[in-house]
Amino acid sequence: MDDPPDSSGTPPAATGQEQFTLDAVFGVFEERSDSARPLTASDVMDAVDCSRRTAHNKLGELVDQGRLETRKVGARSRVWWVPMPRSTGAPTPETERAPTAQRDPVVDVEIADAELPGSGELLRERREALRAAYDYVTENPEATKTEFFTEVFPDHSAGFKTADEWWEMIEPALADLPNVDVELERDHVWRFVKG
Repeated sequence: MDDPPDSSGTPPAATGQEQFTLDAVFGVFEERSDSARPLTASDVMDAVDCSRRTAHNKLGELVDQGRLETRKVGARSRVWWVPMPRSTGAPTPETERAPTAQRDPVVDVEIADAELPGSGELLRERREALRAAYDYVTENPEATKTEFFTEVFPDHSAGFKTADEWWEMIEPALADLPNVDVELERDHVWRFVKG
């Protein structure tokens, strides 16, 4: 004999599903205080009080709709963010410096968080040098240390007098950025690995 339906007339498995709408999950991105910070599935789970599977499913649907973008960071982590609309207005100093390809906000966050020496203007220059090294390896996926010295260091010395001193700062920070790998056996060939 079948169990009688509950008082709402819906099966038990269907109750509570409506609170996890796509709009509710997308609302987590709209309501955060730092709109540039990517979110994790755990952030969404905490905000809407849902399971990890539900968070991943809803985030995946939002990516399919083009409302969110995602990328893998690290071995087992993934982040999501709202894509930034491209500006059609007059170029600003920031957009004039940016390359034509759309930048990954996760990389920008990691560069901003990189432990680089200095403060103020010097720290800004060193972050720009790290960004330039990252951009170089993305455009030249098998770059050598010598190429960084000749192609990146001259325009982005970041207060260093020698390329060797500069490399001591850049190398560990660059190795920590997403999709960058170094082959130690082959004369330190740096590789950009698409995520």
